[in-house]
Amino acid sequence: MKNLMTLKNSPIKNALMKKTALAALAAAMVSPAFAGWSVSGSQILDPNGNPFVFRGVNHAHAWYPDRLNQSLRDIAATGANSVRVVLANGTQWTRNSGADVTNVINQCKANKLVCVLEVHDSTGYGESAAATHISKATEYWLSSDIKAAITGQEDYVIVNIANEPFGNSTSATTYANDTITAVRALRSGGLKHQLMVDAANWGQDWQNAMRDNAPAIFAADTLKNTIFSVHMYEVYNSASIVQSYLSSFQTRGLPIVVGEFGAEHNGSNVAEDAILQYAQDMRIGYLGWSWSGNGGCCVQLDITNNWNAASLSTWGNFLINSTNGIKATSRLATHFGGTQSSSSSSRSSVVPSSSSIPSSVAPSSSSIRSSSSSSANNTGSNCNWYGTRYPICVNTPSGWGWENQQSCVGRTSCAALPAPWGIEGGTTSSVTPSSSSRSSSSIAVSSSSRSSVTPPSSSSSSVNNNTGGLSCTYVVSNSWGSGFTGAIRVTNSGTSAKSNWAASWQYSGSNRITSSWNVTLTGSNPYTGTGLGWNSTIGAGQTVEFGFQGNTNGGGVETPAVTCR
Repeated sequence: MKNLMTLKNSPIKNALMKKTALAALAAAMVSPAFAGWSVSGSQILDPNGNPFVFRGVNHAHAWYPDRLNQSLRDIAATGANSVRVVLANGTQWTRNSGADVTNVINQCKANKLVCVLEVHDSTGYGESAAATHISKATEYWLSSDIKAAITGQEDYVIVNIANEPFGNSTSATTYANDTITAVRALRSGGLKHQLMVDAANWGQDWQNAMRDNAPAIFAADTLKNTIFSVHMYEVYNSASIVQSYLSSFQTRGLPIVVGEFGAEHNGSNVAEDAILQYAQDMRIGYLGWSWSGNGGCCVQLDITNNWNAASLSTWGNFLINSTNGIKATSRLATHFGGTQSSSSSSRSSVVPSSSSIPSSVAPSSSSIRSSSSSSANNTGSNCNWYGTRYPICVNTPSGWGWENQQSCVGRTSCAALPAPWGIEGGTTSSVTPSSSSRSSSSIAVSSSSRSSVTPPSSSSSSVNNNTGGLSCTYVVSNSWGSGFTGAIRVTNSGTSAKSNWAASWQYSGSNRITSSWNVTLTGSNPYTGTGLGWNSTIGAGQTVEFGFQGNTNGGGVETPAVTCR
């Protein structure tokens, strides 16, 4: 005791304290001060506070633990910025220990991959007898070795509480209550990570239990740091279904990712092309299932053939190399060295090509440009988003926001729209859009698309203005071997508003429409599209747009003439 008291006030002690303080200061100056992942409205923010969009794949680590190191290196080489890793809590499969989880995290960090960790044993609870309740997954995350492994890794780890934690027999109330209980338990247990919750119905949410209860689940998180994950398989077999579901989260300002999806499932088609397109247009993340090792019914979901990165499956080639695929659209998280404004932040030098934007979706990164590309220096308070008006956000500078109980558009994103769209209600310096702006008559597709994909037509057919001052443009936004997506833009070039517009067209060959959005579509070739009420009146100088998906039925993709009145 005497020695301690003597040391307390000695010059040696003072010198040691100064040395320690200087060392701590130096360490603080060298080490980045990250704050973990967070959300802002529908945007997911990396630890530096910059928007991040997941572009990754799933890896079945729990079943193939010896494949981890090489698989993550190969996944990173595709340009992916994230990986969702299958873990087990010991209920159905061998438990992954804290030491193993630590190695998973270290490998993710070494390959600059954002690490989404999930417990797979809960898959299909209530319908699968072997599945474990979400509460058991919660216990796994809070167990001493797992909690020790992930604590302090908040900058690198997203905790996906449980994979597809309920089957088709669980009520929406039970799903919501049990998910809320899990979120609260993790927060009470001290976890500060960003959380990810999976949908009901084996992840597909066809009964909309997650969609309808997402606001309550988000509100239950004391840190307001929960993101939602839907697994898009055979339920999502058309562009309109994909667009409708994803838009429902964006319009409410809630973060959504497509945590799993493939090109087909159980022999049924999935609209994988629409998933990629809308994910890119809305700046929504996706993680394809899965790198390799699927057996039985699901071999077609392997991204690589027999773990060989040099041998991509048809599905894998499309996921990685198509226009809106991983290689063209992935950007590293900024705390891994990525940047927000340059293609150099991607592992790939490929620049994403544009696609048509339906009027109800949010801007893609390629539509967010410097203010000199369009409505520059505009001080207005409304955004004409391809014919639909939204308020300009007050607190969200770019992208989409949710303020005053309604959707809004960031000023930077609105200002980047090509004429005649953009910011309204103020003084505008008219600037000709740059060559990088979206064009209504040119839709590009990467030459790296899978071999079965036919590049979309870059042409469009504009009709003569009628006496009412309306004109129409037909645009092919995407195409593949058996189908296509497109849009028709109706522009009012007159001096007064036009109501009850209609656009009509007919294919001369075998093309036929299978689904549509933002329009009432009648006929079976010829077709006529009319407004839905909210978009049935077009202001002077304004444009409305509606979209559709169709089959080629063995023919080529057509761009027919379209008339409007």
